[in-house]
Parts: sequence; structure tokens; C-alpha cells
Amino acid sequence: MAECCLVSGRELAQALGSVSGAPPPLTSLRLAYCSSLKVLQFPQLRQLSLSLLPALTDMGLVAVARGCPSLEHLVLSHCSHISDEGWAQAAGSWPRLQHLNLSSCSQLTEQTLDTIRQACKQIRVLDVAMCPGINVTAVRHFQAQLPQVTCVQSRFVGGADLTLTL
Repeated sequence: MAECCLVSGRELAQALGSVSGAPPPLTSLRLAYCSSLKVLQFPQLRQLSLSLLPALTDMGLVAVARGCPSLEHLVLSHCSHISDEGWAQAAGSWPRLQHLNLSSCSQLTEQTLDTIRQACKQIRVLDVAMCPGINVTAVRHFQAQLPQVTCVQSRFVGGADLTLTL
């Protein structure tokens, strides 16, 4: 633990993906980390928000998944570089995930819903609002496959406005 220090939001963004230009909106964020910034290790962490961190890449998502396997609540809204491939690699590390916000993640498609359905069996709440690659039919199919899901937010998915709540 002697190697631990504090890292700013910009440094975290650099660790999770490439950053150029202005710093991300999370400039006041402070997180403890050990060794190099290539891998985050918070095995007991249950909630994490990386919302509005557009520099987060698939590689960064996989690093977070490996370093934070106990996540139950995850917010990744407006992370526009995350793709289906990144989710395919990361989702298996989050079997406890219950609440997931992927709103405005523009590269995600219904393939990500399939990955979440297969890997995250405890999912209860999902937000895919403003994800143009996910349509209403895929959202309905997702919820039909997972009866424990109590709410799927999907405002403006595929041009429609739909919220399914049980």
C-alpha cells in the first residue's frame, strides 16, 4: 500500500482510455489506486459511476471489470467509445450487477443486451435511453427473457419512447 496515491479524474481518464484536449467533466474525482494506472483494483467496490467520461474505451471497461468484480450498480452514461465487443469481454466479470445505466452510449447495439442477458443474471434495472443501436423490439425481447428485470428505461430507443416497469 506504500505505492498508493490519489489520482485526478483526468489521470483516471488517461488510464481508462486515450485523452486529448480538455479534461473530462470529472476533474474533481479522487480515487486511491496502487502501482500503475493500467489496472484498477477495487474488488469490494459495489457502486461505480463513470458517467460523462467519453474517453472510456473498451480496454478501459475491461480493466474496470477485472478490477471491480463485485459491482452491483454501474453508471456508464455518455461513454461513447464503449462498444459491443467491450461489453462481450467485460460482462462476465459482473455476475452481481443489478442496476446498469448505459444511456447515450451510441455504439451499443442489441448485441450488448444479449451479452447482459447471458452474463448478468441478477440485473434488475437497465437504462438504455438514447442508444440509437438498440430498438424497442430488442428491449422487449430482453425483458421477456429476464422476468426479474423490473425496469428498462429506453427513452428514444430506435426513435420510440418506451419505459417498461413492473
